[in-house]
Amino acid sequence: MKNTLLASAFLLALPLSAFADDTTPKGDWSGTGEAGLAIASGNTKSQNINAKIAFKKEDDQWKDNFYLTGVRNKASVVNATTGQSQYDTTANRFELGASAGYKLDERSYIVGAGRYEHDDFSPYRWQGIVSLGYGYTLLKTSTDELSFEVGPGYKRFNRADYTILDNSTPPAPLLVRGGVDDEIVGRGLVHYKHQLTETTAFEDTLLAEVGADNKFYQNDAGVAVKVSSKLALKVGYQVRHNTDVVGIGVKKTDQLLTTNLVYNF
Repeated sequence: MKNTLLASAFLLALPLSAFADDTTPKGDWSGTGEAGLAIASGNTKSQNINAKIAFKKEDDQWKDNFYLTGVRNKASVVNATTGQSQYDTTANRFELGASAGYKLDERSYIVGAGRYEHDDFSPYRWQGIVSLGYGYTLLKTSTDELSFEVGPGYKRFNRADYTILDNSTPPAPLLVRGGVDDEIVGRGLVHYKHQLTETTAFEDTLLAEVGADNKFYQNDAGVAVKVSSKLALKVGYQVRHNTDVVGIGVKKTDQLLTTNLVYNF
């Protein structure tokens, strides 16, 4: 059996402007762009691309963040009706978010945050949330940083169409249309960063949006190794979990493992 595989761990991260890296003076913007691409051909055909761009700025009064991410995957799948293999999109998601923190002192701050995501293959077609809360930097040294955020928020979401089995004999699939709804949620965020060596850093961010109907959790962990002052290789692992899902074959948890090239600017 012959296979050709062109694969991954390669990508271009395109700088959108000439910001500096972590050595930028306090109060200036800095950012990262990262992306990864994997292509397989032969007996198996697939294509996966993921990308993220993020900006941050911190001075004596404010700490601000913005990010935009996207994931898209196409693969050979078997059509359940015809039994034939076809090349289809199997993942398509983008997300953007921002936060602005006003410092009360060196450690405490008031934070306003917003997040929006659209996912063609999630139990929720889109979700949007705005929140206002309190943040606290518990630890900030040359090698470690640990901060927390908590507060109330308002979430609006569109549940995707789903399929259930009706009461006929034998049961037959029944398509149920999703709809738009909203709820008050509690938002919590924990961010930790540890410099393992001069060139290697570990970072983890846990986000929770807890409502009466659905509880959404997302954890992003990654290890980045610098190969130059501007470039790094990063392995990332993301877990997303919704507690309130319905429909045949719909899973509560999604996982994503990535290997990306990162550009610091």
